Order: sequence, then C-alpha cells, then structure tokens
Amino acid sequence: MTTARVSSPQVLCVGELLWDCLADQPGLSIEAVESWTTYPGGAPANVACALSRLGVSAGFVGCMGSEQSADRLLGELQSLGVNLEGVQRHPTAPTREVCVLRDDRGDRQFAAFRSGGYIGHDTREFADTRLQASLLLARQFQAADCLVLGTLALAYPDSSAAIRRALDLADEHYLKIVLDVNWRSVFWPDPGIAPGSIMPLLERVDFLKLAREEADWLFHTHDPIAIADKLDHLEAVLVTDGERGCHYWISGHGGVMPAFKVPVVDTTGAGDAFTAGFVAQLLERGLAALADPAIARSVVAFASAAGALTTTNPGAIDALPLRSAIEDLLRSQGLSGLS
Repeated sequence: MTTARVSSPQVLCVGELLWDCLADQPGLSIEAVESWTTYPGGAPANVACALSRLGVSAGFVGCMGSEQSADRLLGELQSLGVNLEGVQRHPTAPTREVCVLRDDRGDRQFAAFRSGGYIGHDTREFADTRLQASLLLARQFQAADCLVLGTLALAYPDSSAAIRRALDLADEHYLKIVLDVNWRSVFWPDPGIAPGSIMPLLERVDFLKLAREEADWLFHTHDPIAIADKLDHLEAVLVTDGERGCHYWISGHGGVMPAFKVPVVDTTGAGDAFTAGFVAQLLERGLAALADPAIARSVVAFASAAGALTTTNPGAIDALPLRSAIEDLLRSQGLSGLS
C-alpha cells in the first residue's frame, strides 16, 4: 500500500499492530469456539489511534508482514491520521493474529495465535518480532515530544534491540517516556525471563502505567506510592484495576479515581485508551501543572473515562472514543470541571 505523508508526530508509539480475533461465543474454551470476529489491535497501535481520535498527532512504529491483511491494518491507522513513516515491512513473516477469549462479563484472555487459519502457540514467527533497530527513523524522535512503549517487544531479540535503540533516541532528544507494561504471558517464548527483561526498562521511563495484576507480579504490591518509592525517578505511577478504579501517584501526591459505571461488552483496548487519555492530558496541561492535586485528579478522570467508554463496544481500535464522548461522560458524572 502507499502511505501518505502526514505531519511529524508529537507522540511515537513503538511496538505491535495485529489482528485481535475475538471469540463469538463468550465463556467457551478455545477448542469449543465455533467462530471468530477480527478487529484491528495491538497496544501501541491502539494508543496511537486513540491519540489521533483525541486530536493529538501520533505515529506508529512497528514491523508488519507484506500480505494484504497487513495493508488493511495499516489502512485503518492511516484513515485515522496516524503517521506511518516508521513502519517496516517483512517479506515473509506473517502479521500476527491473536485469539482472544471472553467471559460472560466481557473480560478477555489472550489464548493463542492464528496463522493461515491454524491456531497454535508458537509466538516467534510473526513480523512484529522482526522490528529492526537500524531502520528506526531518528528524525521522528527529533521532532516528537513523547515516546509510548509496551513490553511485549522485549520477548524477542530483534524487537528488543529496537526498543533499546528507541530509548536511546528518546534520551538523545529529551522525549518523555511512557511505559504501559501490558503483560501477556502468551507472547513470551519463555515467560520466566520476562521480569528480568522488564525491570531494567523501568529505570529508563518517566511515567509507568500498570494493571493491578501486573503491579503485584512485578513489585509484590499494587500501591502506586510504594512503587514510586522503589523507582524514585518516576514522575507518575498509574495502577488500573477495572471496576475498582485507578490508584495513582503523580508528582508527589496520590489518590484514587473510582471506576465509571458503564455497560461492559469487551475490555480489549481499555488500558490503551486510558494510556492515550493520560498522554493527551499530559501534553495539553504540561508536567508542571500536575503538581496541583486537583489537576492531576482531572487528568486521571479523563483517562479513566476514555478507558471506560472503550469497554462499551467490541474490539480495541473500533471502540476508541472521541474527546466529545469523554467530555459527555465526565459531565454526566458531575465531573465536567475536571475535563
């Protein structure tokens, strides 16, 4: 496909773009599922799309296959205005398809992968594992303000080296670095090496977002203040916990944002929408403003509303909300002054 050149992105999102294959029959095992519906997904790509919907210039950097299904995925991002100059294409490795099981409440489980209609657990064959450090575009980092990363790329040698190079470029050009841990054991050929691969990365980021189970897994606590004490260079720690809301520590003060009550259909992409909402507000308000506890709380409210709205429709990118929908939800909860 031909990708149009768009403006230099303010935020670079590095990692995976893939197909989420959602089970059409909730509550069944993978063997019992009769049919699947595919949706564009992949956490960094979701964040880039969510930012674009919120009016923030975003770019996606990752490696894709060369098949038509990859063209369709890139076309989805292009239609939302995401900058694709940093996308690499691999001639033989396929674009990843992830089988996503759902329970009756909409909570999901990443269970296996598909390739050519075959369902299996080999995670090393896909194009997203082949992102090349040498092909990253330094000019994009020079023009950007923020870098958003996950940890799945650390599971593979090539993409792990690319993440380290992206961090070097971010440091060189003074980008703020946001990490959403996004732990998915099924992506790791050896999940046992994951903590040792992830923990050094935490020393290089400015803002850390985790789900509660990820916080307990990495730090044996989900208290953001305790995590900030262990990583005292961080400027914010955000721990999301589904229907129990978000616990946060930002610029020296902590708080809790209760969850928004919405009809949940599918939780895929909710954390990515939260991350995008936080980044959008960070860029809009500025880091210095977050020293005000009221402003920090408003930022978390906006991010939480973005995540909640994403759960009300299936899929990730297809379900990402517009700013107007977020503001409507905040007004309906008496939080309009926070947006």
